[in-house]
This record gives sequence, C-alpha cells and structure tokens, in this order.
Amino acid sequence: MMIKAEKPVKGAKILMLGITFKENCPDIRNTRAIDIHKELTDYGIEVTIYDPWAKPQEVMHEYGVPILSEFPESNGYAAIILAVAHKEFLSLNLSTLKSTGTLIYDVKGILPANITDSRL
Repeated sequence: MMIKAEKPVKGAKILMLGITFKENCPDIRNTRAIDIHKELTDYGIEVTIYDPWAKPQEVMHEYGVPILSEFPESNGYAAIILAVAHKEFLSLNLSTLKSTGTLIYDVKGILPANITDSRL
C-alpha cells in the first residue's frame, strides 16, 4: 500500500493498533500481532503500538517492545494498522487522520470500508 501510494517505507512511522492475543482481553501470550511488528521493523519502519488493554510493563518484559496506553493525538504516521479488534478502536476518529494522507489497513475487518484503504 505504501509503495503504491509512493510513500517511503524505510524510516516511515506507523501506528499499530493492538498487541494482545485477542480483542478486549489483556492477554499478550502467543499474540501474532508481534509478528506484524517484527516484520515492519525488519523493513526499517518505526512502529508505535497503542493498546488500551495490554500492560506496557508486561509487553516490555515479554517482547522488549514499548507500547502506549493512550491514543497518540499527534499525527505524522504514514499508515495505521489495526491488528487487534478492540472495541475502543471503533470510536477512534480515524477519518481525520485519513484525510491528512495516513493510510489505514484493517487486518480484522471491523472498521467501516470507507475509512480503510485496505483490509483482509
């Protein structure tokens, strides 16, 4: 998506929504979302993770990755990837970010289609 939109990949800032094993649950054990994080960082992408359910200290201990407990209000993200279908993500005003050129990829298919650029 980023290449098609002619956005540079290496050094890009991406916001990943969710890190837990499943939606609306704080359990981070066996999460596949960490694989998305690893793949993106392998391409030189700067990934910020926001998850209102996960405990930052547990994620740091288990995976060595810092996360945010509050949604970052500042923009500057080339893309947002919704990785976990937490109910809190449905109330985020992502259309404002999309209007500034941020690409939105919905792995779980829970966001309205008119907000996303692509989904699984």
